[in-house]
Amino acid sequence: MCCFTHKNKLKTVAFSFYFPSLTIFGYVILQYRYLFFLFSKPFDVSNYRRFQLMRFSIEEINNSSSLLPGVTLGYNIFDHCSDTQNIPGIFSILSGKDPIDPWATRHGNVTKVTAVVGAYTSSMTRTVAPLFMPSHIPLISYGASSSIFSQKLNYPSFLRTVHPNKDVVDVIVHMLQHFQWQWVAFLHIDNDYGNDGRNVFMKMIQDKDICLAYTKKLDENTNYTTILKQIQIQNIQVIIVFATEQVAENLIESAIEMNVTNKTWIAVDSWSLNKKIPKLSGIRNIGTVIGVAEPDVTIPGFNKFIRALEIENQPGEFCNQFCNCSDLNRSEIVRAENSFNFPVYAAVHAIAHALHNTLQCGDKKCHKNSTSPHMVLSELKRSNFSLLNHTIEFDRNGDPRFGTFNIIFWNSSGEAEVVGVHKFQPSSHFSVNESKIQWHNSTQVPSSVCSSECQPGFRKSLVGIHKCCFKCVICPSSTYINSSEDQYTCLSCDETEWSPEASTACNKRVVEFVPFEDAFAVVIMVGTVCLVGLCLLTSVLFALNYNTPVVRSAGGPMCFLILGCLCLSSISVFFYFSIPTVASCLLRFFPFLLFFSVCLACFVVRSFQIVCIFKIAAKYPSLQCWWMKYHGQWLIITLAFVVQATMLIFGYSFSPPAPFSDREWEQSQIILSCGIDFKANTASVILLLVLCCLCFTFSYMGKDLPKNYNEAKSITFCLLLIAMTWVIFVTQFILYQGKYIHTFNALAVVSSLYSFLLWYFLPKCYIIVFQPQRNTTQYFQGLIQSYTKTVSQ
Repeated sequence: MCCFTHKNKLKTVAFSFYFPSLTIFGYVILQYRYLFFLFSKPFDVSNYRRFQLMRFSIEEINNSSSLLPGVTLGYNIFDHCSDTQNIPGIFSILSGKDPIDPWATRHGNVTKVTAVVGAYTSSMTRTVAPLFMPSHIPLISYGASSSIFSQKLNYPSFLRTVHPNKDVVDVIVHMLQHFQWQWVAFLHIDNDYGNDGRNVFMKMIQDKDICLAYTKKLDENTNYTTILKQIQIQNIQVIIVFATEQVAENLIESAIEMNVTNKTWIAVDSWSLNKKIPKLSGIRNIGTVIGVAEPDVTIPGFNKFIRALEIENQPGEFCNQFCNCSDLNRSEIVRAENSFNFPVYAAVHAIAHALHNTLQCGDKKCHKNSTSPHMVLSELKRSNFSLLNHTIEFDRNGDPRFGTFNIIFWNSSGEAEVVGVHKFQPSSHFSVNESKIQWHNSTQVPSSVCSSECQPGFRKSLVGIHKCCFKCVICPSSTYINSSEDQYTCLSCDETEWSPEASTACNKRVVEFVPFEDAFAVVIMVGTVCLVGLCLLTSVLFALNYNTPVVRSAGGPMCFLILGCLCLSSISVFFYFSIPTVASCLLRFFPFLLFFSVCLACFVVRSFQIVCIFKIAAKYPSLQCWWMKYHGQWLIITLAFVVQATMLIFGYSFSPPAPFSDREWEQSQIILSCGIDFKANTASVILLLVLCCLCFTFSYMGKDLPKNYNEAKSITFCLLLIAMTWVIFVTQFILYQGKYIHTFNALAVVSSLYSFLLWYFLPKCYIIVFQPQRNTTQYFQGLIQSYTKTVSQ
């Protein structure tokens, strides 16, 4: 006796294949809903329709002259009452007639079963399948989509004509990606079918931009109010419902009662073609319902078969059930939901074709009169026949290699309108016509994201555990982001590349240096050549007037040393341009530092001599005698030269100037320059500063000397110009280090050299050429005697 319950019941239909002197048994397990007599309600018409389709398929095969000629198929009904009451019935099927005693000793093959079709759900199939697997009896299901049945180690003789959950989930994932829905909820029935669907979905979205924001199991004790409130709190706009018809009905009814609005509901094939839910009052308020559905394949002749059907109303043999079919009419059966109809039709025909091949049937008769389950199984695995424009084939896992899925939309009329298709063979192809979908928020596709996509040039920084929840962080300069490969990391540009903030690619840096052809470089080099020419002319003029007082007071032979050092120092200017090399970097600094030190030493000595003659000689005559006797001026100059040369050679030996590519100053450029170790050249620079200070001190002490004896004033003015020049350059170097900083450096060198030439030598050249009357011994002696008397007083 069956329990009093509203749960679905299974009916098992047993085929009897009649062949002369041969009877072959096959079984089809179908599910349809019986209700107990005390409720007096009709059973599930959709499942009843599938049961009648099975009967129609058998009669169609029996009436066929090409398929199983001479073999007549019959059927018998077995009531799969419940998971706990079905075992005796299954044993009866396996035994053929008598009950099986599990503890009895088995003698031979007790079963006469050749093949089984069923059951409808994954849970029920999982219950009965292990009983058929040991004998390799083919079991073809038209509704069990759980992934576990693809495991041939556990289910070696299982096949199905319905696509497994992975195919349904694949369509759903394609749909989510197409509409760019990332933040979704997944509600599923708590059984083999629903749990497997969730597991497949979670695996499939691991490497995709889809996040499972919320998931919950659904059963008869589910509190739908709590679930729907949580979905509202998490701002989830897309809800995937992977459940059976009854569970989906309960969920949608609860959503209507709670006034849940403006959501997108994704229905799976088990309830997407439901006839009742789209007619519920308030269904339009919950949002948009789109789903995945088996295509509506018209079975030729089936409607005519239904209209000729004699509907019976009598108690069944199992569980004290009966069908109250008084209000059931043929039109209602025709209009019933027709999902999974083609899988039923294909399952029956697959067995018939396998038997056809096993029995070696031709056009008129079959040549073999015996078969076994494993032989039928082998033929089933090799199935390849056409059925209603479909090629029926199975892959190595027993899953179908035929069929498509329709993308449907519940329109305002409550009908499931086809708006797209997903094809599996020969390759996966998803397409949908968005113009046919009437979204709940006007014409725009609704959005369902945790965080809006980052703008180009921004990386994602995860917030929480979900990859869809993030904040956008701008990529700094010299980095870029390649969103197609990694959306979470700003990649560094190569040393020869650059990029501004928020970049998606790097740009090649421009190599910058000052060529010889540059206008500024040409002007500076021409000025340097002029400097050398003027130094030579000055030397010639001084040589021609060597014994004159102006030349003698300017330093005499020391003037030629100063002019020569000015010419040698100018060599450095020509190496500030073009591409730096090791040699050019060395010659850029060495000549100037060395020979300019000699120039400063000469002016130190000259300043000291002027002060000594007019101020010290009178008070310290012995000091003047010593200075004159040992040629103190040349000792000082030689010492300065030797010390500076030694320090430069020592410093450059350990850290010589070398070509350097500056990538820090300007991001878009690589500035070629010479790197110099300031620590290694500290001593040389200090020596220059000491000489400048001494020279300035001595020259400043002689600021009040006679008017014609203005060498001290000239030297002071030259030093002030030089100091100002290098202060300006250092300031410019701090503020700007582009390619033209080398031009400024060369200009500072030339300016320093011109300071001595123009403001020390040029006035003397002017006197020699244009005022010869001031270049006489008498004129100078008169000035000296006048100044001496003034100092004595």
